[in-house]
Amino acid sequence: MKIEKWLPLGSVVILKNGSKPLMIFGRKQINVKTQKEFDYVGCLWPEGNIASDFNFFFNNEDIGKVLFRSFENEVEIEFRKMLK
Repeated sequence: MKIEKWLPLGSVVILKNGSKPLMIFGRKQINVKTQKEFDYVGCLWPEGNIASDFNFFFNNEDIGKVLFRSFENEVEIEFRKMLK
């Protein structure tokens, strides 16, 4: 799926049917266990990146709500162009 508007790193979301906030810390990530590519990888918020067992891989369509959209500047905007 092509994403028109990527969320910046540090954004906090809740997944559909989820109850715990996740902070995005990677985009276009491959889950090494399944070798499947996902739009995002996140960690529990406010706990942070505890260990790889607590990483959550998800796609844009899995996001139910954006709680916080993180910092964006020209560098971020240019980088997102490479993600398409």
